[in-house]
Amino acid sequence: MKGDNKKQQYRINEQIRVREVRIVGDGIESRVVSTREALQMADQMEVDLVEISPNAQPPVCRLIDYSKFLYQQKKKAKEMKAKQVKIEVKEIRFGPQTAEADYAFKLKHAQEFIKDGNKVKAYVFFKGRSIVFKEQGEVLLLRFANDLEEIAKVESMPNMEGKKMIIMLSPKKPGQAKKPKAETAAKPETTSGEVEEETAGEE
Repeated sequence: MKGDNKKQQYRINEQIRVREVRIVGDGIESRVVSTREALQMADQMEVDLVEISPNAQPPVCRLIDYSKFLYQQKKKAKEMKAKQVKIEVKEIRFGPQTAEADYAFKLKHAQEFIKDGNKVKAYVFFKGRSIVFKEQGEVLLLRFANDLEEIAKVESMPNMEGKKMIIMLSPKKPGQAKKPKAETAAKPETTSGEVEEETAGEE
C-alpha cells in the first residue's frame, strides 16, 4: 500500500507526475482521467494507482493493491518459466566390450532420459590398447541408436573425439512421451547425469 517503502519496480501513487492517465482495473471502465482524479479514486477504493505502461499515450495505470499486483506479476513469470522446456544433455558411457547386462541397464536409462525430453550423449571410451576395438565401439553405438529409434533421432553419427567415440541422440517428441510405470519404479538415483561403466575391466 501507500506506506510501503520497499524498492519499487513501478511508479505508484504520487510518484506518477504526468497530467493524465488511462485507468484500468477490475470492474473499472477503461478511460482517460486526470492523474489527480485517478489518485482520488485509488484513495476512495483503498488501493494504489500503479503505472503499468509508462510509454503509452497517456500512460496506463491500474487501480490495485500494489502488493497484490507484484504477486500477480511474479506468479505470471513463474508460470511462463514452467512452460519453457529445459533440455539437458545426459551422458551414457560404454566400454568397447560392454556386457549385455550393462548394455540393457544403460539402454533403460537412455529411454528414461529421452522420454523426459532430454538429449543423450552416448560414447565409447577407449583406454590404452582398447582402441583396437574401435569398430566394435561403432557397431555398439549404432545398435544403441537403433534400439532407441522409436523415441529418438540421431543428431550426429558416431565420431571420434580424442579417446571417445560419440553419438548424439535427441527426442522425437521432447517431453511428451510417458514413462512406463515399471520403468519409473525401477529407476535408480543418479546425480551426475552420467551412467558409468558398471563392470570393471571392460574399458
